Formats: sequence, structure tokens, C-alpha cells
Amino acid sequence: MSQADLLDQDPVFQLKGSMLAITVLELAHNDLERLDRQLAEKVAQAPNFFQNIPLVLALDKLPEGEGNLDLAKLMELCRNRGLRTLAIRANREEDIAAANALDLPVLPPSGAREKLVEPVETRKKVEKPEKPAEPTVKPTRIITTPVRGGQQIYAQGGDLVVLAPVSAGAELLADGNIHVYGPMRGRALAGVKGDGKARIFCQQMGAELLSVAGQYKTAEDLRRDPLWGQSVQVSLSGDVLNITRL
Repeated sequence: MSQADLLDQDPVFQLKGSMLAITVLELAHNDLERLDRQLAEKVAQAPNFFQNIPLVLALDKLPEGEGNLDLAKLMELCRNRGLRTLAIRANREEDIAAANALDLPVLPPSGAREKLVEPVETRKKVEKPEKPAEPTVKPTRIITTPVRGGQQIYAQGGDLVVLAPVSAGAELLADGNIHVYGPMRGRALAGVKGDGKARIFCQQMGAELLSVAGQYKTAEDLRRDPLWGQSVQVSLSGDVLNITRL
């Protein structure tokens, strides 16, 4: 076997599954001028957070009577604000056709991905008693060194504990809770896969952004809180972030 044959057998790629934290922009009305104004205000609150952020445009909640949406113009509007559209979520035929014309992936409407597909049994199986599920221990990621601006740390499947300062421009993400035992000046996003019971604990709240399960407050909101600069915990109640003293 020649060297060329050996090289040809060496794989040059791998396909891997990945769970990414992607922002969803859910459009409630087909009013792009009003959207542009409101989006500009939101981006101005945390410009670094919205810079080149990946985005899914959710169009499945648009009312039927508001006419056809100019998808290309909507994507351009988002791009001008630093939002990069990866796909749309839609159920109207005209929106799906527009996405196909732009070679843009179309995701199922909200809730469709949670439907269970039951397997078709071809023969009767002998039922065995189910074993009780063994308790799973979520791993905790512990960081002991300062987190600098531009760094991103993610605790997949568990909690994140930082025993050092977190600088502005740094980003902490966790599927579970986030604990910061030092000044917190960056961004902290807990429950990034949708865990509404996740919490954020800060020894000194000075964050650019705090988020639990997608609900967030920016520095502009946080600075107005009387607990700014103090030890706090952040929890989610419905769609409202609650900040209380530790």
C-alpha cells in the first residue's frame, strides 16, 4: 500500500453533536421600522454582548393578518445591529419559501422538537421490571485564577464556581448555577439550556449582564438596583429576574 493510499484512509473531518447557546429573536409583529428602533435601544445597553452574536429568527408567532414578511430586509436589519442569522423558525408557507430562496435553514416551530416519536413494535416483547434510576452527580467546574476580558468559560452539565475576580468583557456560562467569590464585572449566563431553577451568586455585583434561562438584565438595569456592588443572588420567577441580598 502506497503512502498516498494511507493518507487517503486518514479521516480529514469528524461530525460531532454540540449544544450551543444561541439567541432567539421572536418576532411578535411584522413591523420592521419599529423593530429596528427597539433593537437599537436594546443593543445600546450592551453593545459587546450583541457583537456578532449568532441568532435564530423565530417567525412562528407572527399573526396571519399582518402580510408577507421581507425576510431579506429583516436579516439585513439584524446584521447591521451585529446579529448574525443562522436559521429561521417558521410555520407559514411564505416564510419557509423566502428562507429557501435565501438558502437559509428552517427549524421546526416552537415545541415541535419536543414531540416524542414512538417506535413501531414488530413483535411482542417480554416486559422486564425497570430498575430505579441511579442518581446522577452533576460535575462542578472550579476556576481558581482571574477570568480576563475576552475569556469564555462554560460548565457543561453542571455548576460553575469562580474563586477569583471576573473582568469586564469576560463571559461565564453554565447549564446549572454560577458562583463568583470575587468582583463580578463581566457577563454571567446560568441555566443556558433552559433550567429556570438555576441561580447566580455574586460576592460583588458589578456585571455587564446577568442571565438565567435566557431572561437577562444588562448593566444599565443592574446599576439602578440598590444592591449594585453588593453580595447578591439572582433567581428567576416566571419571566422576571429577582435580585436579592445574600
